[in-house]
Amino acid sequence: MSLAELAALAGRVLGTRGGDSMQYVRPLPGLGILRHPRPTSFEAAVLEPVFCLVLQGRKETVLGGDAYPMGVGEALLVSHDLPVLARVTKAPYVVLLFDVSLATLREQLDAPAGPIATAAAAAPAVTGARSIGVHRAEARLVDALRRYLELAEAPADAAVLGPLVSREVHYRLATAPFGGMLRELVRKDSAPSAIARALAELRSDFRTPVEVPKLARRVGMSASAFHKHFKAITASSPLQYKKSLQLLEARRLLRLGAQFSRDYSRAFGHAPKHDLPVSARARA
Repeated sequence: MSLAELAALAGRVLGTRGGDSMQYVRPLPGLGILRHPRPTSFEAAVLEPVFCLVLQGRKETVLGGDAYPMGVGEALLVSHDLPVLARVTKAPYVVLLFDVSLATLREQLDAPAGPIATAAAAAPAVTGARSIGVHRAEARLVDALRRYLELAEAPADAAVLGPLVSREVHYRLATAPFGGMLRELVRKDSAPSAIARALAELRSDFRTPVEVPKLARRVGMSASAFHKHFKAITASSPLQYKKSLQLLEARRLLRLGAQFSRDYSRAFGHAPKHDLPVSARARA
């Protein structure tokens, strides 16, 4: 199946209800389709491990000082929780999103005969593997994604075959020439694995001050090695990373507050502050 056919299938699953609005659906576990009808400005977000295959349009993602533009047939592979800036540069923009499950990768690595480890041993050596990169999607990977998406139109088949095809997609990602970071990540004694554990800890408790030496010890690294690998993977220091999380949370709360204010005004005919006691209104 060609990318054009895969895009048509994604369009069928999306439907036509979106019009000029952004659309996002999750037809199967770990699989999403996103459509932007027009270009966007840069917006900050934290990307979790994901494979994003562009079916229409173009997008640019920025991590640190590096830009990662991608177009039709290209894909962004992210192995760690990364704070990025991203914008749609050509629309309509349609992307297929596949969540990368580290648990699934580790199951395949640890399984009898170790399919990922066996295939990885036969793959060409990969040097300088990165936590984010744009790659051309291989035919076998596109085919596996197509078969997974097709199951969205056959719920009975999806219940039985879905987990199997999802595991195949993980296998294709980990054994692809660009899958070096994923293969390192699932090794529990590797530096990428240690940094992933540190990122999970930072995200789970980003309001508490971080003590970097203690965090380094908890993930089994020296402070110097921790700083080196953290910077290489996230393009930021631990303190900068945490600040990004805090700013994103502040933006989320501001947006929630603005939405609440609009809903309140529609329901009661005036802004919430008009119902505050006089003393509280003065402080506001």
